[in-house]
Amino acid sequence: MDVDVRALRVTAVNAAPVVARGRYVLYWMIAARRAAHSFALDHAIARAVELGRPLVVVEALRVGYPWASDRMHAFVLHGMADNAAAFATAGVTYLPYVERVAGEGKGLLAALAAKACVVVTDEQPGFFLPRMVAAAGAQLPVRLEQVDGNGLLPLRASARAWPTAASFRRHLQKTLPPHLVARPSARPFARLPRALRDADLPRAVLRRWPAATSALLAADRAALAELPIDHAIAPAQRGGPEAAEDVLDAFLERGLSRYGDGRNHPDDEAASGLSPYLHFGHLSATACWDPSRVAGAKATGSREGWWGLPAPHEAFLDELVTWRELGHVFCFHRTDFDQWSALPEWARRTLDEHAQDPRPEHYTPAQLAAAATADPVWNAAQRQLVATGRMHNYLRMLWGKKVLEWSPSPRRALATLIELNNRYALDGRDPNSYCGILWTLGAFDRPWAPVRPIFGSVRFMSSASTLRKLRMKKYLARWS
Repeated sequence: MDVDVRALRVTAVNAAPVVARGRYVLYWMIAARRAAHSFALDHAIARAVELGRPLVVVEALRVGYPWASDRMHAFVLHGMADNAAAFATAGVTYLPYVERVAGEGKGLLAALAAKACVVVTDEQPGFFLPRMVAAAGAQLPVRLEQVDGNGLLPLRASARAWPTAASFRRHLQKTLPPHLVARPSARPFARLPRALRDADLPRAVLRRWPAATSALLAADRAALAELPIDHAIAPAQRGGPEAAEDVLDAFLERGLSRYGDGRNHPDDEAASGLSPYLHFGHLSATACWDPSRVAGAKATGSREGWWGLPAPHEAFLDELVTWRELGHVFCFHRTDFDQWSALPEWARRTLDEHAQDPRPEHYTPAQLAAAATADPVWNAAQRQLVATGRMHNYLRMLWGKKVLEWSPSPRRALATLIELNNRYALDGRDPNSYCGILWTLGAFDRPWAPVRPIFGSVRFMSSASTLRKLRMKKYLARWS
């Protein structure tokens, strides 16, 4: 990792010293939940080598986080099981801790940090992680360093949030090339001497905060049932770095060539399916593309042609890099990313002007959650979300627009969308997910004509036009 990249990706959370006499370097894994392709893990290993102390990794899972459920827990636990195996193979001390009662894990980080030279953690904008890291930095007596491994472009390479994808794309194309050289290691432990791979954790720590049982790491149904989380939201698919690699390989082999046009058609099933793994850190964005295949081109700001690849590849990279990182940069610079004030002024004004317009239908949040509307397209998308934790990419846009149309106010629509998405979607609570919801209300877009009831100048979408445009007979048959 070169000096420029370190300066942008690695920042000190507090002013506490590095304690050279500490027993180990502690990596507090909270976002990049994987044992490879991780800037944070690479930095923790570099610190261990620099200080001549072994590496210790702790990955914890709370039960008191918002929207905690069997679905979210199982996905993370699958990843912890994969990580336990990977760190065991590497001979690195790893503590997977799972709370059984809310607040039970309080004090674990402080107890481990008390014996550490330095603590390294992940930086991710959005949800509660920034507040959690800041609070930890204020309390720990040892240096806490956070590492930005969110995307190809470091968050601090953008001085502000961008109002549209087009404006961010122009900035990205001018700024990104030097950062494509620095990639996290696919084999990070090759840099860690054997003498620095095993550490004895304090016995008092292990007695109070024991490692998760094998049943918990397997997301066993009986083990999940004992936890105080929402059991009505069932596990949907397997999480973890191993599953992420399988999904990526399958997409590259069978989906990528059809991605350009096919991703918009539910029947074609050409979407990547990678967003849950990217959200939970089981997959790195840098692992999704091969730099040897990227020719690059003049920064024109165009959506196509810049990478010098076939059109489907260009389309995928525009989603993976431009749109995904637009959301991360927005949440990094805007602490109100989940609030009404995050919308552009023109969108707030036009929606407020039409807030009292008659609604064609009124549905309660409970009716929406149950897909109990008169719209078969919307119901199918909602049923897919509830059953699988995923929703087809194009239909998610329509899904949000219809909730605006059916809600008593645009502010209520925003709250309902966040609740439904974060409760059921495996990629909910993600910066990109919040920004997708904001898009349905006008963010990252422009005013559209004609001015319509309810929507005002915000882009309008209808189920009727969606049915005309998309191939979705098989999709509707499955989810109706």
